[in-house]
Amino acid sequence: MQLSKRKSRAFLKWAGGKYNLVDAISRHLPDSELLIEPFVGAGSVFLNTDFPRYQLNDINADLISLYQLIKSQSERFIADARDLFTPLTNQRDCYLNFRQQFNQSSDAYERAQLFLYLNRHGYNGLCRYNLSGKFNVPFGSYKKPYFPEAELYFFAEKAQRALFSCSGYQQVIQNAEAGAVIYCDPPYVPLSKTASFTGYAREGFTLDDQAQLANLAEQAQRRGIAVVISNHDTTWTRKIYQPAALHSLQVGRSISQKGASRGKVAELFAVYLPKTRPISPQVIVLPQKAG
Repeated sequence: MQLSKRKSRAFLKWAGGKYNLVDAISRHLPDSELLIEPFVGAGSVFLNTDFPRYQLNDINADLISLYQLIKSQSERFIADARDLFTPLTNQRDCYLNFRQQFNQSSDAYERAQLFLYLNRHGYNGLCRYNLSGKFNVPFGSYKKPYFPEAELYFFAEKAQRALFSCSGYQQVIQNAEAGAVIYCDPPYVPLSKTASFTGYAREGFTLDDQAQLANLAEQAQRRGIAVVISNHDTTWTRKIYQPAALHSLQVGRSISQKGASRGKVAELFAVYLPKTRPISPQVIVLPQKAG
C-alpha cells in the first residue's frame, strides 16, 4: 500500500496514536478501493495512506461527531475553535469550567468545539470518561497549547473521501464488503495487571472482546477481506491470532506513568490475507490416433 506523499500528524493528541508506526502498518495493507477502520482513534493511518475510499468508525460518539463537523463545516469550525486557544483560556479554572460545560451540553457543535479544546489543554491528551459518561481528564498545565490549524485543514480535505460511523466493531466488520481492507487498532491487551485502561468508552474493551475481534477477522478473511490487527506482542495475543501471519516490531514507548521511564515494547501485527481459491485441475483431452 502506498503512503501519502507527505506525512501528516493528526490534529488530536492521542494515547496510542499510530503516527510513528504508519510505515510499518502500511507494509501489511494490500491495495484496495476501500480501507475500513473500526477503531479510527486520531486517524493517523487514514491521514497517511492513499486509498480511494475510507470507512472510519469509532465507539466514541464525541470523536465521530467532531470528525463529521470538520468534514462538513471546516471553515466555520476552525475559525470558532481558534478563539478557544488564548492565554486566558489556558488556565485551570477556565479549563474546569469548559469541562463542566462540555459535560452538561447536548449541542453537537458546542461539544465538538470543546472536545478539541479539552484534548489540547487536558493532561497528556487523554480521552477518558467516568462511569457516568462524564469527561474527567485533569488540566494539563501546558505553557502554550498548540492550535492545529494546518492539521485540521488537511483532515477536512482528506475527509471528503471518508464516511464516518459510530457503531460497535462487530457490526462494522460483519458488514464489510468483499475486497475491502480492514485495519484494527483496538485498545491493547494490558502488559500487566495494573496497566489496564478501559476509560476511553464506558463499555470498556475486555479480553472477550479481544478474542471476538480475532474470530471476526478470521470470518472476514474467509469472505475475501484482508484484516490487519495491531496489539501488544504477548503469549496470549499470539494464541488468539494463531491463524494469522504474525509480525513483531520493537517500539519505543512510555511504559509507566512517569514520562521519563521509557523502554522498548513489542508490537504485534496479525495479518489475515484472503485465501486464494484453489485452481481446478485442467482436463486435457488428447487427440485420438487415426485408425
